[in-house]
Amino acid sequence: MALRQCAIYGKGGIGKSTTTQNLVSALAEMGKKVLIIGCDPKADSTRLILHAKAQDTIMSLAAEAGSVEDLELEDVLKIGYQGIRCAESGGPEPGVGCAGRGVITAINFLEEEGAYEEDLDFVFYDVLGDVVCGGFAMPIRENKAQEIYIVCSGEMMAMFAANNISKGIVKYATTGSVRLAGLICNSRNTDREDELIIALAEKLGTQMIHFVPRDNVVQRAEIRRMTVIEFDPTCQQANEYRSLAQKIVDNKKFVIPTPLEMDDLENLLMEFGIMDVEDESVVGKTAAELA
Repeated sequence: MALRQCAIYGKGGIGKSTTTQNLVSALAEMGKKVLIIGCDPKADSTRLILHAKAQDTIMSLAAEAGSVEDLELEDVLKIGYQGIRCAESGGPEPGVGCAGRGVITAINFLEEEGAYEEDLDFVFYDVLGDVVCGGFAMPIRENKAQEIYIVCSGEMMAMFAANNISKGIVKYATTGSVRLAGLICNSRNTDREDELIIALAEKLGTQMIHFVPRDNVVQRAEIRRMTVIEFDPTCQQANEYRSLAQKIVDNKKFVIPTPLEMDDLENLLMEFGIMDVEDESVVGKTAAELA
């Protein structure tokens, strides 16, 4: 099997890192060899797999050693649950420089030092928030990741973010091999959520690859710094992540998306009752003025 490189994007706080780590655990349980690279300065993309508060990042270790050239692969690559290989790019202190530079430096280092071994089946990049600028676009801009999965929900801002990320994919798809591979709905229990995300996916030209229901076992596992797959392997939620993993293994639908214009996206939200029909007469009016 050829190496598949996947990036997971989505609005900040949508559950991207949790979804990615549970998905990767399910793939590893199936016997797949997986490398997960955290591309967020918070360095929380591997904690459930390593049972750690936060993995030492490539950027912080490079700062201690003097430069990234002074590091060895074993310094930055840790082996976690089911043999999953874990690395965190890290970044500068908040307010000091572009954190995206850390992503570029880290991925280049891992490639040069042989982290992408021949027996790897998947590399997953867990990318910060919904930012597709600079360094954070690096997995798609540099043709590292060919498959993009967007974690979203039926909430308005999560859908706006998914649409914006799709615009970023279009920008780089025309010159490279990056494609949108599907939306993962990480449920927030909003009304008709699955129907809404299926409708959004159709308009983007893609698919809702899986609907992950909301379940408190996810939080219980996280408190123990574990994935659901490891914490409670017989529960239904573990099977949901296994279903997602199998769908990704079988996935063949990779598209250049067709992002919505803002009016079309708002119309979709109105159609499903997520957003009220616009009333121009109330725009710019305070609560006192409307009373």
